[in-house]
Amino acid sequence: MDGKIMAERRTVILGAGGRDFHNFNRIYRDDDRVRVVAFTATQIPGIEGRRYPAELAGPLYPEGIPIRSERELERLCRSEAVDEVVLAYSDLAHAEVMHLASRVLALGASFVMPGQHATELVSSRPVIAISAVRTGCGKSQTARYLSRAIADGLEGISPLSVAALRHPMPYGNLSAQRVQRFATLDDIDAADCTLEEREEYEPHVAAGNLLFAGVDYADILAAAEAEADLILWDGGNNDFPFIRPDLHIVVTDALRPDQLLTHYPGEAVLRSADIVILNKVDAAGPERTAELARGLAELLPDVPQVRAASPILLDDAEALQGKRVLIVDDGPTLTHGGMPFGAGHAAVAAIDGVTIVDPRTCAHPDIEAVYAAYPHLGPVLPALGYSAAQRAALEATIAASDADVVVAGTPIDFARVVQVDRPVIRARYGYADAGEPRLIDLVGAFLAAHSR
Repeated sequence: MDGKIMAERRTVILGAGGRDFHNFNRIYRDDDRVRVVAFTATQIPGIEGRRYPAELAGPLYPEGIPIRSERELERLCRSEAVDEVVLAYSDLAHAEVMHLASRVLALGASFVMPGQHATELVSSRPVIAISAVRTGCGKSQTARYLSRAIADGLEGISPLSVAALRHPMPYGNLSAQRVQRFATLDDIDAADCTLEEREEYEPHVAAGNLLFAGVDYADILAAAEAEADLILWDGGNNDFPFIRPDLHIVVTDALRPDQLLTHYPGEAVLRSADIVILNKVDAAGPERTAELARGLAELLPDVPQVRAASPILLDDAEALQGKRVLIVDDGPTLTHGGMPFGAGHAAVAAIDGVTIVDPRTCAHPDIEAVYAAYPHLGPVLPALGYSAAQRAALEATIAASDADVVVAGTPIDFARVVQVDRPVIRARYGYADAGEPRLIDLVGAFLAAHSR
């Protein structure tokens, strides 16, 4: 090796197909002092074995960058003489972070956790970011509600055109996903999105929002700024915003009041909040809501607290009377979000005369593996659809059941993308204020001050 190559800092980025690519683009892509030898992939099945393509990786990487399984981390570090390993994914228990760090430190490499200032982009437009302390807190329904309210015009504030930027979920052709713009359901169909991508994109579009996503957020932000007065960041899991927020709203979960300070980077995200939402107070009840409020007041005594409900919108409750019902609930919320149930189960459990069919008794082998990996799951079918094979496993599980009706507690039109041989009734969460101050009043005050 010549002296220049020897001087390069050899780096691996630990990721899950999103934050990892953004960190590379922002920190490493144009730095000839660093050689990123690989990304690793975890959490999302089937995304390892690809390459981050040369057209996205830039001129320093004419062959692109391999994406390997995180299971290979030690072998990869040894074979590539790695100097540092960068953590670039989210919703990890603090102990999991340190186990990862220990694996790296034991090899003599450094373990790096880039801060928000190192990775965020700065917009020429006002930016409101919606983040959360955990997956499944309800940030997406909050983002949809707020974006429509701003676009329709808040009290004393003229309507503003809003571009929603969604945290990346690039599980397909990365080059084709550099910049994605979704204004219609046809746009989503044309992009051949996975079920998980659709769960985040489709509700925005169905609500009339203009949505951007993809891989290269500098280009995505520029495209959004060309069409909008205001940028609204709809975060993923419990990650930091990719765009520097002028107003940072962080959603917490009253059903999980003990998880404010337990996960990375959710704790850090919470500590940076300008407004905090106590969500699901209707389901949690007064005792857990009070516990959450106390914890937030101790941590963030000067940050306004907004109490919110997550009403479940069930399309046709009467059609479930006396029926055997199989429930499909939101996949990421159930799996790495750690929730046993979702909107579908909550809706059905409240109806008398319904028999809930346990999908674990008829699960396809691929779905059986999911139940084995996530033993906390209840009698619901997680809507995992990262690939055609997973969608086929969902279809086979439903077909093998003795259910009369399927309740789909995912944010999408489930029957549009999964072939189901029986009626499908939708259940989904909404957003509703549950006290004072109201979210739109605090946001209206921000917009009024920002427009001066």
